[in-house]
Amino acid sequence: MSRLPDVITTWFSSRGWTIHPHQQDMLARADDPATLLIAPTGGGKTMAGFLPTLAELAAGSHDGLHTLYVSPLKALAADIKRNLRTPVDEMGLPIRIDDRTGDTPSSRRRSQRADPPHILLTTPESLALLTSYEDAPRMFAGLKRVVIDEIHALAENKRGDQLMLALSRLQALCPDLRRVGLSATVDDPAAIAHYLARHPDPCDIVLADPGPAPDIRMLQTDAAPPWAGGGAAHAIPAVLEQIKAHQTTLIFHNTRAQAEVFFRNLWLANDDGLPIGIHHGSLDRAQRERVEAAMVRNELRAVVCTGSLDLGIDWGNVDLVIQIGAPKNVKRLVQRIGRANHRYNAPSKALLVPANRFEVVECQAALQAVEAGTLDGTPRTHGPRDVLCQHILIRACAGPFCAETLFAEITSVGAYSALSREEFDDCLAFCATGGYALQAYDQWQRLLQRPDGQWQLRDPRAARRIRMNIGTIQDADLVKVRLKRSRGGKPLGEIEESFAATLSAGDTFLIGGQIVRYEGLREMTVEVSRNASKTPKVAVFSGTKFATSTQLSDRILTILKQDSWPDLPPHTAQWLELQRSVSQMPRRGELLLESFPFKGREYLCVYGFAGRNAMQTLGLLLTKRMEELGLDPLGFVATDYATLIWGLEEITDAEPLFDAQALRDGLDGWLAGNAVMKRSFRAVATIAGLIERNTPGQRKSGRQATFSSDILYDTLRKYDPDHLLMQITRQEALSGLVDFGRIEEMLARTRGRTRLLRLDRISPLAAPLLLEVGKVPVKGAAQEKLLKRETEEMMRRAGLTDLPG
Repeated sequence: MSRLPDVITTWFSSRGWTIHPHQQDMLARADDPATLLIAPTGGGKTMAGFLPTLAELAAGSHDGLHTLYVSPLKALAADIKRNLRTPVDEMGLPIRIDDRTGDTPSSRRRSQRADPPHILLTTPESLALLTSYEDAPRMFAGLKRVVIDEIHALAENKRGDQLMLALSRLQALCPDLRRVGLSATVDDPAAIAHYLARHPDPCDIVLADPGPAPDIRMLQTDAAPPWAGGGAAHAIPAVLEQIKAHQTTLIFHNTRAQAEVFFRNLWLANDDGLPIGIHHGSLDRAQRERVEAAMVRNELRAVVCTGSLDLGIDWGNVDLVIQIGAPKNVKRLVQRIGRANHRYNAPSKALLVPANRFEVVECQAALQAVEAGTLDGTPRTHGPRDVLCQHILIRACAGPFCAETLFAEITSVGAYSALSREEFDDCLAFCATGGYALQAYDQWQRLLQRPDGQWQLRDPRAARRIRMNIGTIQDADLVKVRLKRSRGGKPLGEIEESFAATLSAGDTFLIGGQIVRYEGLREMTVEVSRNASKTPKVAVFSGTKFATSTQLSDRILTILKQDSWPDLPPHTAQWLELQRSVSQMPRRGELLLESFPFKGREYLCVYGFAGRNAMQTLGLLLTKRMEELGLDPLGFVATDYATLIWGLEEITDAEPLFDAQALRDGLDGWLAGNAVMKRSFRAVATIAGLIERNTPGQRKSGRQATFSSDILYDTLRKYDPDHLLMQITRQEALSGLVDFGRIEEMLARTRGRTRLLRLDRISPLAAPLLLEVGKVPVKGAAQEKLLKRETEEMMRRAGLTDLPG
């Protein structure tokens, strides 16, 4: 297809638009098996993905579902529906469009299966559910195209693996199905193309004109950033001035808890009563939708948000993005920047606000990466087998299947193309019986093989339970929060169950920007009342805590080795100069360690730059080694760039601590019975279908699920240590929660060279970590003054009192 029908070209002309070159390229490739479009935010990439569909539907009639659109966010699906509905209505095209997510009413879901729309907008989980029904072949019979938006975000996690397995099923039902991937931020186009295509089919890559470079810089504030912490309270006045100077500002945070605190501080300082909202994943859906609707109507001057607004929601009046705290990842930063000036060839405008002194350096590194046009990313690994187990169960729900045929479908997925038949058979055996140690229990006897060789559900009634547990998202265990005295108990959102367990009657916390008082727990719901008279505790939301990418860490090390720092604010540049005079700068080719005394304790600071999870794990392993060597460690604290350990004995020889094999042996011993492994096992077992979080009529609480998963873990560890799920759990723990691979990369990067410096006082780079050690909840003015005095005393001892700010 090379040209548009007249009705579409006329509509373009009526808007004063001309088709962009990359949109024309997508039309020309409409019949290709797979196409990846990389286009800047605001460049019309969503329209480019849909143009072939609109052209085909405008040119002739089509019965049933023609195009499936998949996005990572429910809000994005709703936004695309609204934006797509406008041109279709204005062109008078008889095209039916609908969306299907977890929020869609059951009556509408049933009608969609019975009489599918021409275009269905959905999420990976809802698509997986649709493929599980016996009537899936009828519903998808006429499917011609799948459009995957923000494909880079899905390619990084298990949701994307589940999506591609679902597409392998759709491709089997519709052999001529064409795939389209859309993204603005791809660090490795060839890898994403391999991920998108049906293996071994090719995938064309269309690169649009990237447009003008973004206008991005650090926000200048009157007050210098603090030495430690992540609240950025020092920047509130400057942020308010920026909000006043722009139409609409999105203020991004890396965690939900930080967003809540910042929103509260911003609101208290908002003397002009500017309309400001908050949006994150723990808020009640109705509240999120109110904020989204207000943004569509251009009623808000600012929204404090998290990753819930990272992806391509089109709010045209957003003309500024502010990132609070170091971005940790350049690709994520570029994605967030793209939310501002969401128009073709209009430069995005963004400001970075470092929350503390070290983040000034990290923000400078991020600015350099954006200017150079380099993105960071983690290489794709083989497809996870827990997701594969869930897919096998989903396939069984749809009816009997042939193992040979299913194996061929699965290995057509790029991430699973190297899957061996033995690995597949292990997953199939687990789905059938639960594995050697569990096969005597009826509840895990789920599949049976018929005399004709086909596999099917042992009990058809199990399909309902499997469908209720479809999905790979493993949020922390959340409980609902409702107002106790409002009619019907108005929902406010969710908090972590572990946080709720710490609350006593009268405690207060922040949610949705308001302070509420804990009244009690009733039927797994936290009941609260409004209370504005107390300083709140802060709910520890389940929002992601990002680790600095290896590429960004490398740029930080490059900045640190400079002779001077003219691009950094004076307070930070002089801080680094003092570090060089008191100690040394960390270098890429060696591992810097500092030891020094402070208040009767001995401290060891390790500058590994391996990310928070890895540095946390390194602290655990080093203190374990120190105990074995009789060095009496007392504790440690970790950040993205360093681990600080304190104890009773001075460290005079670091070589025994950093033996790679000893560290791995220590990790193996530590992991064996550790809560980290149990937490990983619980997530793996839930995805693979061994543990059901949802059952007809009830949902297990986090505590119940943990109890049952711990029993299963201990059973398998004792009687079947090589069980499939135990293998997967170890892989997950090593790469995720403990990130041991980053430690090995750090040791390889420093080539085993460690430099231990003995100092007579705290070094400037180590001083902020000592503040992390003493971090306690601040409940009032007296505590704040005490903390301020302690900070000043610590900085005086480090020689930092003469620096600006």
